[in-house]
Amino acid sequence: MQINRNAQGNRHRGKRLLYPAAPAAPFRDTNAMRQILSANALHPAIRDKVLSYHSDIVAEVQAEIAANRIVVVGMRYNGSVGRARKSLEAAGHAFKYLEYGSYTSGWRRRLALKMWTGWPTFPMIFVDGVFVGGNSDLQKLLAAKAL
Repeated sequence: MQINRNAQGNRHRGKRLLYPAAPAAPFRDTNAMRQILSANALHPAIRDKVLSYHSDIVAEVQAEIAANRIVVVGMRYNGSVGRARKSLEAAGHAFKYLEYGSYTSGWRRRLALKMWTGWPTFPMIFVDGVFVGGNSDLQKLLAAKAL
């Protein structure tokens, strides 16, 4: 089936509207590292739901980042998380570890962190308030003695 655009830029298949074209301006944030949807582009009926999606977990992580030099955010049974923690311990670095669920639980809460950071995997490691990436990124910093 062919997908067409009408005069307003809306995508449709025949007479059935698939979804309206997004306004260009809310997607262009020159200060953003990546494209994220502006709150102005959210329908008022869902805006609060989107903006507050598990905001408690994000606030908890932000508070720990402010209070600790190194923060590792992870989940149970994840080998990369364990390797990152062991590497930090072996290098003598104190850190705060936050654990949210496992492979079979807590994925919705962890999704809020992925949406917040733009990082798709765990661990999420923060040093001096800066997100530095995951375990492989940490290993590079440790090897370069840049931590």
